[in-house]
Amino acid sequence: MASRHITVPAFAEAREGVRHFFGTRQEADRPGWASSVVVSVTQVHGTEALVLDRPVEPGETFSGGWDALVTNQREVLLTVKTADCVPVLVHDPRQGAVAAIHAGWRGTVAGILPRTLAVMQERFGSAPRSLRIGIGPSAGPCCYEVDEPVLTKLRERCPDWSLVVRETGPGAWLLDLRHLLRRQAQAMGMDDTAIRTVNACTICHPTLFHSYRREGTARGTMVSGIMLTRRSKKR
Repeated sequence: MASRHITVPAFAEAREGVRHFFGTRQEADRPGWASSVVVSVTQVHGTEALVLDRPVEPGETFSGGWDALVTNQREVLLTVKTADCVPVLVHDPRQGAVAAIHAGWRGTVAGILPRTLAVMQERFGSAPRSLRIGIGPSAGPCCYEVDEPVLTKLRERCPDWSLVVRETGPGAWLLDLRHLLRRQAQAMGMDDTAIRTVNACTICHPTLFHSYRREGTARGTMVSGIMLTRRSKKR
């Protein structure tokens, strides 16, 4: 049976007061999470972050479009849905805060990751060097082909764009979106050893992941999430 979820133990451990998972096309298996409040919002490929700094009621909904969720509340499971885009999970073990980010190429180029880290610093005092980041499965540099309109945006917004693409032919390049996110986190002051990446391509593994690019339609999405547990403590 295919794996139901993927975790990165070196990124987040239960003893540190946080739990997380990167979902697969199998229904996410989350035993012991029944007591949590699950937060899911409409994603719009933007850069706005929804900050939850108060208790969240079960079944509570949030109007508007958001591609990042941030909270300092325990037992609140922040979730994002992807099917080639990158799920990014962030943990601040010092201040007790977490974030879940949906990072497609548009949001990544527009700076959703650094914007979210800035929000965490402003709202919760989360210093970049105290953070840990998990970058999940997505369309990989082996398969994620982009064209001139995408490359134009990269050139405009990303000074080191040439380090995250590889030309494959006239007007075609392969994009390493996960590497671009890593570089953005480093530019914000994060230590490279605090950034963990799941190097699995959603396009390459049809039995494990949904892929909009491979399937040509949105047949399904993977759910990834992160949550502070009741054991979470400031250091």
